[in-house]
Amino acid sequence: MKVLVTGSDGYIGSVLAPWLAASGHAVTGLDSGFYNHARLYQDPSVTQIPATIRRDIRSIEPTDLEGFDAVVHLAELSNDPLGEHSPEVTFEINHQGSVRLAAAARAAGVTRFVYTSSCSVYGVAEGVVDESSPVNPQTAYAQCKVLVERDLTALACDEFVPTFLRNATAYGASPSMRFDIVLNNLAGLAWTQRRIAMTSDGTPWRPLVHLRDICKAIACVLEAPADAIQSQVFNVGASNSNYQVRDIAEVVAETFPGCELSYGPPSGDNRSYRVNFDKIHDQLPGFSCDWDIERGAAELLRVFQRVKMTEQLFEHSAFTRLKSLSYLLESDQIDERFCWKAL
Repeated sequence: MKVLVTGSDGYIGSVLAPWLAASGHAVTGLDSGFYNHARLYQDPSVTQIPATIRRDIRSIEPTDLEGFDAVVHLAELSNDPLGEHSPEVTFEINHQGSVRLAAAARAAGVTRFVYTSSCSVYGVAEGVVDESSPVNPQTAYAQCKVLVERDLTALACDEFVPTFLRNATAYGASPSMRFDIVLNNLAGLAWTQRRIAMTSDGTPWRPLVHLRDICKAIACVLEAPADAIQSQVFNVGASNSNYQVRDIAEVVAETFPGCELSYGPPSGDNRSYRVNFDKIHDQLPGFSCDWDIERGAAELLRVFQRVKMTEQLFEHSAFTRLKSLSYLLESDQIDERFCWKAL
């Protein structure tokens, strides 16, 4: 299958694109290059993709997508703090840009469109939610996910098959690392400071999933029969991987030698949800989660030892999405709409 991966240089994309290439797909990347100014590590053993298009998804036309069988869409502003920094631009890129990309793909004859949504669409929920539960987005980032799911469903037809993967909160090592997601951030603190001083009591619930299990889910969607995935929503994770944040911190503190752990007062952040993941395991052949947070924390410990992680590296702007874009804005490399400026 000829596959275009948007956001191919990002946290998930830099692992996914080689994964799909090694599986026999002909993979092309598309990336704006916002996060290319540093890599945590290089892995020469992985299959490299031959080409990456340097474009903004807002400028893609149908002619750019001709000949592709599938688009895997990762390229959005990628978390809640970044979305709240500029809600207008978030909606322009994450909602309007994503729908425009999907419409261009359909016009170009692309038959499959895999959209990486998020379990954050559930926001605040009592009990355990599944794909049939009402959504309750609390942020611009989550609201855009809901809108894209709605609008791409309206584009679906026999010749265009969108699928929506509501990923749990990701964790794990990537060349294009992120330290602004919970387990990765706690691991960085445990390594550089030998202390996790939580600013909250850690009681909210979060589902977690390793980024390689996300990659596995995407690969399974690409290989599944069209009638099994047409306009389907799948929560991506495992039902035994819902954790209170304090549980995640305890696992990390136990994994990193000499790490102290303390808690703070209850947080004003009311997002808390537990998610049922039975559907993807029951209905998507070949999918299962291979990772848990104990294994993920141990992986990060090995990576930090290998790269000789320092506090300076941990705090580098490249590894925190809001810091990266703030730097590009302050250095006048992108404009207020997050478009590159000519030098």
